Amino acid sequence: MADAPVWTRFSAQPSLLGESPFWHPAEKALYWIDIEGRQICRASGADSDFARWAMPDTPGCIAPAAGGGLVMALRNAIYRAPHWQGALHGLHTFDHDPATTRFNDGKCDPVGRFWAGTLYEPRDRALARLYALDAREARHGGILQVQLQADGGTIANGLAWSPDARTVYWSDTTAHCIRAWDWDATRNRMSNVRSFMQFEPKPAGWRFGAGMGAYGGRPDGASVDADGNYWVAMFEGGRILKLSPQGVLLAELPTPVLCPTMPCFGGDDLRTLYITSARDKRSAVELSAFPDSGCVFSTRVDVPGLPVNFFQD
Repeated sequence: MADAPVWTRFSAQPSLLGESPFWHPAEKALYWIDIEGRQICRASGADSDFARWAMPDTPGCIAPAAGGGLVMALRNAIYRAPHWQGALHGLHTFDHDPATTRFNDGKCDPVGRFWAGTLYEPRDRALARLYALDAREARHGGILQVQLQADGGTIANGLAWSPDARTVYWSDTTAHCIRAWDWDATRNRMSNVRSFMQFEPKPAGWRFGAGMGAYGGRPDGASVDADGNYWVAMFEGGRILKLSPQGVLLAELPTPVLCPTMPCFGGDDLRTLYITSARDKRSAVELSAFPDSGCVFSTRVDVPGLPVNFFQD
């Protein structure tokens, strides 16, 4: 196992529920969202460079677009903005009930489709789905395509692709499970589903600081490095895990918060690991122990990550 990382607080202004970070190489800036704060955030590392963009509804995930601006999934629809704080243009509205279901984790695949998974807020049934939106032909007069890629989850998380674009990962946080599929990028088909990693469930009645024993957390957002290792944030576990493509634990990085939500790689060499975190609905005991909950943190790692995939439209 690697030595304990040295974390730096990237932004002093916390989010309620930070998620969906990505490093924009041209802008040399980190983007992320505050789900509960209904905002998109952007910063280069200096607080004077920190900016927030209010959303009209709950954002679940964002990705950069090759033509400039962003693509984003709000509660029940996917939108396109041509530039920072630009007008939102609806791409597709989904038929799930926005009173119980919203979009959560998502990003673009290696060929430029935007994928987004849903979260079933009552969390008592496995009704979450994973969709892919392909807009590459729309610019030539073709039809924008939306495909259901997977279902059977409760909280969609952990979406990532292997460096060779032959494997896709997707987790169900509630089930403490990460699944993997073989993936045909050209036809956008997933097959041969298997359990990549299954974690121990949360002990009944467990809460931080109550002396109820150890809990390793549950899989939240994830990213893949250039060697194909899968880095996953363990919500309520206070750690990031580095897993080999075979599912072997290679490293465990303790985090300065109990609830990291998603890692991503950035910086000019893609060897800076950023993590977002949660503050909303955390107990007073937890916030006393982890006062920087909700902030973004960074540390340096040995193996670079993969560059962010851009939306193609």
